[in-house]
Amino acid sequence: MCGIAGEISPRLKKQTAMEDYQLEMQRELWRRGPDQRGFFSDDGAALIHTRLSVIDLENGLQPMTRDGYTIVYNGELYNTDDIRNRCKERGVVFSTASDTEVVLRAYMELGEDCLNLFNGIFAFAVWNGHELFVARDRMGVKPFFYAETGGGFVFASSVAALLRHKDIKPIIDIGSVKELFLIGPGRTPGCGVLKGIKELPPACCGMVKDGKLNYRKYWELRQREHTDTLPQTIERTRELVVSAIKRQLVSDIPIFTFLSGGLDSSIISAVAAKELAARGKELHTYSVDYVDNGKYFTPGKFQPNSDEAYINMMNSFLGVTNHRILIDTPELTQALFEAVDARGLPGMVDVDSSLLVFAREIKKNFSVGLSGECADEIFGGYPWYRDETIRMAEGFPWSQSTMYRYSFLRPELQSLIAPQDYVSERYYKTVSEAHKLSGNSPTDDRMKEMMRLNFDWFMQTLLGRKDFMTMYSGVEARVPFCDISIVEYMYSVPWDYMNYEGREKGLLRKAMEGLLPEEVLWRKKSPYPKTHNPGYLKAVSGLLREVIEDSGSPLLSLADKAALEGLFTADKAQPWYGQLMTTPQTIAYMLQINYWMRKYDVKVEI
Repeated sequence: MCGIAGEISPRLKKQTAMEDYQLEMQRELWRRGPDQRGFFSDDGAALIHTRLSVIDLENGLQPMTRDGYTIVYNGELYNTDDIRNRCKERGVVFSTASDTEVVLRAYMELGEDCLNLFNGIFAFAVWNGHELFVARDRMGVKPFFYAETGGGFVFASSVAALLRHKDIKPIIDIGSVKELFLIGPGRTPGCGVLKGIKELPPACCGMVKDGKLNYRKYWELRQREHTDTLPQTIERTRELVVSAIKRQLVSDIPIFTFLSGGLDSSIISAVAAKELAARGKELHTYSVDYVDNGKYFTPGKFQPNSDEAYINMMNSFLGVTNHRILIDTPELTQALFEAVDARGLPGMVDVDSSLLVFAREIKKNFSVGLSGECADEIFGGYPWYRDETIRMAEGFPWSQSTMYRYSFLRPELQSLIAPQDYVSERYYKTVSEAHKLSGNSPTDDRMKEMMRLNFDWFMQTLLGRKDFMTMYSGVEARVPFCDISIVEYMYSVPWDYMNYEGREKGLLRKAMEGLLPEEVLWRKKSPYPKTHNPGYLKAVSGLLREVIEDSGSPLLSLADKAALEGLFTADKAQPWYGQLMTTPQTIAYMLQINYWMRKYDVKVEI
């Protein structure tokens, strides 16, 4: 995994040294790739790279040039050997064992059709001497932001790196306000929040010509006729999940797994432990908790029990070495601002910052790990898949709070925005794009819509969180449940099968019988662990009071002061985004917006 950036412009001439702004872009990315740095220059192009060495540590240097083609690549291919062998059959000779060379040679041989062969997570750009080809993986695991700058094209792995370019200015327009307050921390697909900054959507590729990117979708999530019986579906699900995990254990350096004691991370840890043991290696697992969480935890609808007992059970069952990372409130609060540095945008507040602190500790021993993200989106684990009232409600199920969000804006901004229209337009567009077969039941049709909503929106926020928070410390987090073979198969499975025995992720649980202890296998879903310490609410409230009292706080140019003060006396936990972001997190989100605007000197032009 790496950081990539570059620029295509007729003003560029071949150079022997980087210009100051190019160095700054590279420095912004060095945390993503702390092991090596590279630069390529040509008439019309400059490519920048920072590398986290995982495969072929000595020979996978970038930018990599072969026969007039140069690539910068961020990601991992899990079927590298298959593609290398296909290329060899066409007479291609390889000089390294790196997947970077395989990606480059495959593109040189097959053009954009090579993307149909790739099983992996990636964002890359290839310069052929006069044009730039760019592509992003199907699920959107790896980021790719860009801006078109008057005849030039600039791209990078993060918004923060783009902002180091001399021609890109951090400006908020009315569209930015809508994204921050009505959609955030999610983002409309393709939107980079700041004026003029965009993101290449998942499963898209394109060519840059005359400073403009023309891109297309090279893959779509489509329903196919499902002919497998229930027993066959159970067996096939197990095969797909186990093989995906095994594929993603490829590495020339040691691998760990994240372990919360929940179903998804436990499945990954169980398969990884067995596979590594067969290679004569031991698995290390990492778990996170918060100071005094046991003291303040109260069971609820979305989190019926704490994780500790299940973590202990899994570690004992697998016989692995577990590392516990304990986070205290001051550290969690301070990391809210580092999390903005990592994203380059406001994000999921303490859900982000806790992972950032967690990854920083992990990096002391490991650089590559497997994580359980996306199983809930793919196997129907969230409450909004299961509660019929929520499932049938119009609008994004994780954010039924449009007017609440709108209420925080200054009155003069409210007058410029039709909040329900903005959100509804995006919701209905996504729902209309869900592919369905004729003959589906109404429930199956709605489930296809729910899966498309989750794939295009909620899952993207979580994948961004995982990438930015881990890569900020140079930790590569792989997500086996995002494997394309699992995704394509599960989208076509009928809901009656997915909902085996009326349990969330029932099919996945049944498929994994015998792999986990029964108590873990059938444990009720529990979300990512968050702090329950009341000291956190007190800490973020104190910081927001300081922001409100400072008339120069940039947040106050967008948010209504009285509405912000109302957060201190809120008598109910109004969700902002999903089940993990309520009043303390709403306060923290406002802090992140303020910090972000001040850090990047964001200008408001409305």
